[in-house]
Amino acid sequence: MARSKTIAVAIFACACLAPNLPAQSADALINKLLEKGILTEKEAQELKNDVTQTNTPPASKWKISDAIKSIGLYGDVRFRYEYRAADNVPGSGESGSTYERERFRYAVRIGLRGDLFDDFYYGLRIETSSNPRSPWVTFGDDTNPTPSAKNSDGVNIGQAYLGWRPTDWLDLTVGRMPMPLFVTPMIWDTDINPEGLAEHLKYSLPKVDLFANFGQFIYQDANAGNQTVPNEPFILAWQVGANVKLPKDMTFKFAPVLYSYTGNGQNNGLNLPFTGQGQNGLNPNTSPAYNQNGINDLLVLETPAEFNFKLGSLPARVFGDFAYNFQGDNRAQAAFVANQSGVAPLARAYTQDRKAYQVGLGVGNLGLVSFQTSKRNTWEARVYWQHVEQYAADVNLLDSDFFEGRGNLQGIYTALAYSITDSIIAAVRYGYAKRINNNLGTGGNNPDLPVLNPINNYNLVQVDLGWRF
Repeated sequence: MARSKTIAVAIFACACLAPNLPAQSADALINKLLEKGILTEKEAQELKNDVTQTNTPPASKWKISDAIKSIGLYGDVRFRYEYRAADNVPGSGESGSTYERERFRYAVRIGLRGDLFDDFYYGLRIETSSNPRSPWVTFGDDTNPTPSAKNSDGVNIGQAYLGWRPTDWLDLTVGRMPMPLFVTPMIWDTDINPEGLAEHLKYSLPKVDLFANFGQFIYQDANAGNQTVPNEPFILAWQVGANVKLPKDMTFKFAPVLYSYTGNGQNNGLNLPFTGQGQNGLNPNTSPAYNQNGINDLLVLETPAEFNFKLGSLPARVFGDFAYNFQGDNRAQAAFVANQSGVAPLARAYTQDRKAYQVGLGVGNLGLVSFQTSKRNTWEARVYWQHVEQYAADVNLLDSDFFEGRGNLQGIYTALAYSITDSIIAAVRYGYAKRINNNLGTGGNNPDLPVLNPINNYNLVQVDLGWRF
């Protein structure tokens, strides 16, 4: 009778503890009772079966397609205070205009990416704002005058692409994709996701990784109804580069890339010659005769590079970029003729305004400033100088923050970011720029400062707090 009570108590105790114990711990307890003769072999096995059934989790209600090999959720939610100001006052005592804008903003990007079977992969991302050069939305700027309205706060497809990686040396991508080229914000705004096709090839040697990137990106589809032969503008990119491994954890990466444009004769707003300066140096960006969007006479060679090393125990990077438009003289002359402010001989004085360069330094957890990485109690400091002449680059692609997406500006950018937790990041950024050639405007069009052209002095302050996941 006493043994039966002991067995009953032991079984009751195991049954009560089973939901709170890992399966291995419950089995160890049952085996100990078996060794002491409190349980028989049959009783022990029955009790183990009961524990296994109790610890088996219910079947998941979330069904993943059999076509998906892996899936990952990622994105960020960011909040920002921003102050942006510009003036076109040439000097002390001279008349001009000043534009200031202070606002609170937010940006959300949420995506899925992963692998499919047979060497395919995919990516989908939604984000706020329809502006291709910015995911940011301003609090309270809705066209509906009701407080806390939401009609200006939309959700858009930011990325939708499919890739194929059949071998280690070949990678093909189609769709609206993350930037497949090695570039800098001097030529490409970091928020732009090009649409079209991209090919990536690589070949590794003991100390050098060689690679080549090619892109065929649709620039714009005007879809003219009476056009019998489609002629959509494309931007074509050819890039070759190398990542050289040096002693003491140092690397050097460089990758020249050549851009050319096709199909810019279509009546789509891009076929008009880029002017940039407007009448008497002023341009309100409204009249097609003084357009800021023309992609005529662009054959641009860009050469981004970076040198990674250790500054004491901290990762550090010296980076830079140089770009040159081989057709800059034709672009300058076409601008003067279209503007009717001079003739070709006068334009020749500005045909050398066709180069751009950037040089900078980053120290710390590299990529933290741009929310590409995060780790608790790490920081990054970054600074660079940038110089973009009027006819050097495609102003429709320039970074819309630093410096306002305009040509004919030069200045300094600084940023400091700190990772409060493994996913919460705070950052402060400041930029200042001024006009390079006072005889020309500051070509480009950005809705952040849509009126002022030329810009003589430009200031930008941004304070961010964000969650990265």
